[in-house]
This record gives sequence, structure tokens and C-alpha cells, in this order.
Amino acid sequence: MKQRTYICIDLKSFYASVECVERGLDPLRTNLVVADKERTDQTICLAVSPSMKALGVPGRCRVFEIPAGIDYIMAPPRMQLYIDYSAEIYGIYLKYVSKEDIHPYSIDEVFMDVTDYLSMYQMDAEELSRKMMADILSSTGIMAAAGIGTNLYLAKIALDILAKHLEISSQKETIFPVSVLDEETYRKKLWDYQPLTDFWRIGAGIAKRLERMGIYTMREITETEEKMLYHLFGVDAELLIDHAWGRETTEIADIKAYQPKANSISSGQVLWRDYNFQDGQLIVKEMADSLCLELVGKGLVTDSVTLQAGYSNRTGKKPAHGTVSMPVTTSCASQIISYVMKLYEQIVDRYTPIRRINLSFNRLADEAYRQYDLFTDPEKLDREHKMQKAMIEMREKFGTNAIFKGMNLLDKATGLERNRQIGGHKSGTN
Repeated sequence: MKQRTYICIDLKSFYASVECVERGLDPLRTNLVVADKERTDQTICLAVSPSMKALGVPGRCRVFEIPAGIDYIMAPPRMQLYIDYSAEIYGIYLKYVSKEDIHPYSIDEVFMDVTDYLSMYQMDAEELSRKMMADILSSTGIMAAAGIGTNLYLAKIALDILAKHLEISSQKETIFPVSVLDEETYRKKLWDYQPLTDFWRIGAGIAKRLERMGIYTMREITETEEKMLYHLFGVDAELLIDHAWGRETTEIADIKAYQPKANSISSGQVLWRDYNFQDGQLIVKEMADSLCLELVGKGLVTDSVTLQAGYSNRTGKKPAHGTVSMPVTTSCASQIISYVMKLYEQIVDRYTPIRRINLSFNRLADEAYRQYDLFTDPEKLDREHKMQKAMIEMREKFGTNAIFKGMNLLDKATGLERNRQIGGHKSGTN
């Protein structure tokens, strides 16, 4: 089987770098954080510039955690701007690699299978990655780092643990940091590396469970009896063991061909302040109504909803969680919201303040599978369905807030403000 070569490119401190570029500032020498100053100092910084990181400021700290002695610019999030930059950079990748061989992992990171391109360009993977990163820098002013590996996992590890920690300088070999790993060099360089949480897909919970077994490195995972690992992690042990050896069988073609067995749509938000039971009810109703429009827009229906309400951090109380199966399969808001409200009243404590809400519609199906119960008036639901479609058309033509419901104007409602956001943050277009 032909050995493949993968490149993983990460845009350095992407949001913060974009804000610096937009201001004509050098991201390496400018102290800047991306955070919404209209929120409290408890808000999380979406990004900090490389110079802030050099001063020891974590990339995802809260505003109040930034040392008082550091002077910095606070830039409000502009999510649409970051999406535009990301799209432009994706266009740069397409100059070198076909979209079939690119997997966007996030807004600022991609995987590329360059196996069949190296001979065409008469370059090795390091040269090709540096050429693409130089193109990105000259076109957008954004700097990047790259990891190269013989599989997707090794490319990611080469980026995360090795390349990202190379200091960017004016020297040719480090202006675009690149690190390379194959299974042999991975074992030589990283088998004894700590902490394990720096490795892709090993979170704090997994690391703690391994520590209880006296395991602190990838080498020790390979030396542990596999039965013990399967007993502790179940089927997930297979991936853990493969990664400990530097193995990964998944390819980009497999990712693109993947079709999930079950599908759902969801909405979640962290409220700016604690909400009481009644105000939380309004937020859930807004979210359900919005998801119903999403169903109609995609030509889908559902017969199951899941709700989770997280209480205020100061209560220390576990979130309320529940799922209800409906006797109808529908996208009509009047039907779905009634079941969501009943679920809310059943699972949420009336006397504990709420801070986080997540709502999911499960078991989605094509609207051709719409089903009614004995109490359903098909003509009434058909009129509602047409009204929902009309709302979608008006929003697509005139903007998301061109038409809304009366509940969206209530004092504690968040729907109109959320429509102006992307990913829960300001789009920067208002």
C-alpha cells in the first residue's frame, strides 16, 4: 500500500492576527485580545496575539486573568470577518490542492493529502507547505505553522506539539514553522513526552484515568496489557493504542464518505446573567421556534426533542436533562413548542436560577415522513407550514430580523440579538 503524506496547517492566533492585520499592526509585536468588552471581565478571550502568549497569557483565558501590568488592545469579535478571511485562505489552498484532498478541521486549521501532488510540483512536503504558508502571508498578512505526517494523526501531532512551539523568526527555516513525523520519529521524539493532554484526543478525564493506572506517557500505554485498557475505555481503547504507536487508518477520503447513522440539529446558549424559571421558559421557546424554522428550511421533520438546562455556577447543582418522544413527526412550531414547554416544566427546578440552555431535535427525517395523531388538524398545520416558509423567504431576502414574533421583543428575550451573532459572538457586520 502506498505511503501517504499529509499536511496539517494552522493559522497562528487566527482571530487576534486578523484584528492586528485589519489595524495595520504586527501580530508578533502587538498585545491584543479578542473579547467582547460589553460583557463582564468573566468573559473568555476568543484569542490573544502571539506577543501576549509570549508574556505567558493563555490563549483562552478570561479577561480578569490577564495580568494588570500588561497594556493591550481589546478587539470585539467580528465573526463574519474571520469567516471571510478563512474563505480567502481556503481559496489559496485550492490553488495547490483539490478540494477532494482537503478536510477543513476548523475555521483556522486544515488537513491536506498531498501524496499525489509532490511529484507534480517537484517538491517535498516541507517545501510545499512553506510555499502555501508564504502565499497566505503575502495575500492576507496571516502567519501559519504546519505539521507533516505519514497519517492524519502524525500530521496533527507534528503541528500541535512540535511546530507550534517553534519560535517564528526572520530565519528562512523558522519564518514558517514546519515539523515532520513518521511512526519511527514519533516514537523517538514523543514516546516519553509529557503531559499526555497535549496529544490529540486525550483530554483531562482520559489522562486522569491513565494516571490512576500509573501511565503518564505514550510509551507506557504501549507497554500496558491491552485487556486492561479495553476494560477501562471500552472500544475507545483501540484508538488510544493505535495513537500510542503512531498509527491511524482513517484517510481524508473516509472522512468525506462518512454518513452518520443518526442526525439532529441543536441550539445552545450561555446566558449573560442568571435567569429565573419564567424567563428561562421564554428563552427555550425562542430557541424551539428558531429550530422549527430551520427544520422547515431544510425540509425535515422530527419526533423527538432533548432539553438540558444548566443552573447558575454558584448553585453547584447538576443540569436538568430530559428527552421526550412525540406522537407526531412534524416541523410545525405550534406542535413542537407545546412538547418542549411540557418537558421544561417537568425537568427544570422552578427555584434555581438558570445560566445555560441546550435544545436538540433528534431523529430527523425528510418531511415526506410527516405523521399526524388523531387530534391533528392537517389543514391548520398546512397553513402554519406555509407561514413558516414565508418567514424563511422574507428573512433570506431582507435579513434574519426582518420578521419576528412578539415574544422576541420581551425584555429578557435574546433571539433578536442572537440573530446578529455568529457562533454566539458578534458578527461585526452591525
